Amino acid sequence: MSQVTSSLTAEQQKKLLSLLGHVRLHLLYKATVHGFTSESFHKYCDNQGPTVIVAYNAAGFVFGAYTSQDHNKEDEEVTDEEAFLYSIPPNQNKPLKVAGISGQCAFTNGEAGPNFGALVFLDGDEPEIESNPGTCFQFEEEAMHGNDLALTELEVYRAEALGTRLLKPWRNMQWTKQRWQTLKETIQTYKPDINVVQQVRVLLVGPVGAGKSSFFNSINSAFRGNMTCQAIAGTADRSLTNQFRTYTIKARKGGQALPLVLCDTMGLEEMAETGLDIEDLINIYQGHVKDRYQFNPSAPILSDSPGFRKHATLADKIHCVVYVIDACKVSLLSQKMVDKFAVIRKKTNRLGLPQILLMTKVDEACPLVAEDIKNVYHSAYIQKTARELSECLGIPLSCILPVKNYCDLLELDQDTDILLFSAIELMLNFADSFFENEELEGQQDGLDLYRSAEGVRPTFSGTDEHRIV
Repeated sequence: MSQVTSSLTAEQQKKLLSLLGHVRLHLLYKATVHGFTSESFHKYCDNQGPTVIVAYNAAGFVFGAYTSQDHNKEDEEVTDEEAFLYSIPPNQNKPLKVAGISGQCAFTNGEAGPNFGALVFLDGDEPEIESNPGTCFQFEEEAMHGNDLALTELEVYRAEALGTRLLKPWRNMQWTKQRWQTLKETIQTYKPDINVVQQVRVLLVGPVGAGKSSFFNSINSAFRGNMTCQAIAGTADRSLTNQFRTYTIKARKGGQALPLVLCDTMGLEEMAETGLDIEDLINIYQGHVKDRYQFNPSAPILSDSPGFRKHATLADKIHCVVYVIDACKVSLLSQKMVDKFAVIRKKTNRLGLPQILLMTKVDEACPLVAEDIKNVYHSAYIQKTARELSECLGIPLSCILPVKNYCDLLELDQDTDILLFSAIELMLNFADSFFENEELEGQQDGLDLYRSAEGVRPTFSGTDEHRIV
């Protein structure tokens, strides 16, 4: 999925938020992507609740309008005492805020673009504004937009209140050294209760830029004891991962391999001919795709392809599927992407694979969590986002976990590790459920190769997996 990203700098966003209060900005519309037309504006911005319009010009001004009321195509004047115009001039520390003129409406709804009287955006479906100070709002044109009416960009954000810190956490979590140690030891000493499998294979699936590869690197760093960057991660419009990769993780340098293989794939994109092909995904589930297979977005793998494994065993198959979603982009999931997830979920359910969803970048999504990661289960916003994902994708809330990847830190953090380890623990538990189902099916078929014998935990050679070291 091509990412629609904000043009606001960190400093500009900080100044804008100082005018809006404790809100989270969700990008709804970007004119250079969706078009400088009133039709596109209404398509993406109608009935979205409180919104802020952000206009950019070549003079370096960032300016626009906020309203707490809905935009729509109904021809009516809208009164809004909370509405205001603003400007963030270049090379000035304090933004300008202009309240409405008493007794006049804040803006006028209709078929045309947003019309705040003094500022009319998308005038004539052109990348420009009409400036009429004195109508609804009064300002000096030089201070508002530097007399430059041509726009280089126009964006609209939904301003969503984050709410206060929940007194009672919506999920209990122990943030102690003992809990950190217990989780780590549980993962390291885990042994699949099935003798034909030595390592649980977990596949991460998600849109481009959701943080799948960063999750691999974070888990590896946490067990290695220092920051690592084995899987290619970064920011791009298209998937940085174009191969199927399998990674075995070691507990510290030169240590024993974990009983876990993390599998990386291409990112999902909303168009059918781009990103990971669903048929490739099914073949990965069934163990037919070998490590380092080069994906072809235009055609799925064939049974005679060099990277196809014809005789896949249970050890080659995926034992747990984990969807990865950027918590900052939940509101931007397109219907096409939601539909693609629905198709994937349906096919995954048919194979009896357990499924988990990771919400990444929770610290970026909520300032409360950014202050302290331990606030993640006290955040009303993160709880609301998890519920939205549950309803949208049909995944039980109990299977949705917030995590923070090591993207901007240079030192390991115990609390970040606890979230990461908790996610891995749930994956292993869900894999156990999958193995139990396989055992029952094997017993029905008269097979006796599932229950593992007691003994020493096996040492993994990792000969046909790519180790993270």
